[in-house]
Amino acid sequence: MHPGHRQRIEQACARGMARADFLPGGCVGEVWKITFDDGSHAVAKTAAGDSTLDIEAYMLRYLADHSDLPVPGVIEGAKDLLVIDYVENSSGMGPSAQEHAADLLAALHQVTAPRYGHERDTLIGPLRQPNPWTERWHDFYREQRLFYMGREALETGGIGMETYERIERLGARLAEFLPEGRPASLLHGDCWGGNVLTRGNRIAAFIDPAIYHGDAEEELAYTTLFNTFGPRFFDRYREHNPLEPGFFETRVPLYTLYSLLVHARLFGGGYGTQADTILRRYVG
Repeated sequence: MHPGHRQRIEQACARGMARADFLPGGCVGEVWKITFDDGSHAVAKTAAGDSTLDIEAYMLRYLADHSDLPVPGVIEGAKDLLVIDYVENSSGMGPSAQEHAADLLAALHQVTAPRYGHERDTLIGPLRQPNPWTERWHDFYREQRLFYMGREALETGGIGMETYERIERLGARLAEFLPEGRPASLLHGDCWGGNVLTRGNRIAAFIDPAIYHGDAEEELAYTTLFNTFGPRFFDRYREHNPLEPGFFETRVPLYTLYSLLVHARLFGGGYGTQADTILRRYVG
């Protein structure tokens, strides 16, 4: 860790640092578990000066201020340094934790806005996520999710031109598949298993958000892509917010397209092929 970051962490937390242990897996900069002289802990993310950690700080604070979703508290949130509360957690997610997650996300999705988008652009991992306020959901999802991330993946070789042309054809027909008039719900935005911390039979915190206001079905669909939750989650979620017919059969594949394009942009590999397989189902 850079000595300048160490000094700023100590100043922000008003405690001396005993050690900093590197944690693997950070998309933006490096992640550290900080142990202070008094035995307490925090988590620090450090990056180059012109980074975007301040946006992650904004998203965590927004969730804390506008919902009851448990997230780590922000201690310091600059472009190159993010310091947040350390959340004790354990591995695994049993049935009771899944039901608790359903309760929490159903409540989050009941926080709504008049339109789709957000008051500012946010991030999905290290990538910009544009959020201009938009009246119709299928317009927002087409322009700001499929077309935008499709171009990003195309420019980096994550998908080919034929796949992108299928995205454009799907965009022209998207209103046929996505219902209008659903609430513009506040979404965590990146709800896979690595971003859901458990402690015992409860959810301890959600981390690394990618917030915006959209159709809650998009968030729910993403959880199926990497098997974040199972049937107990969806059964409990339905008790709060019923799912409309056709969700699993028709709309889950359409909504996982965005996440697959994000992964194709970041990692290449088979994610673009998976996206193309879904696109062929709808537009040939």
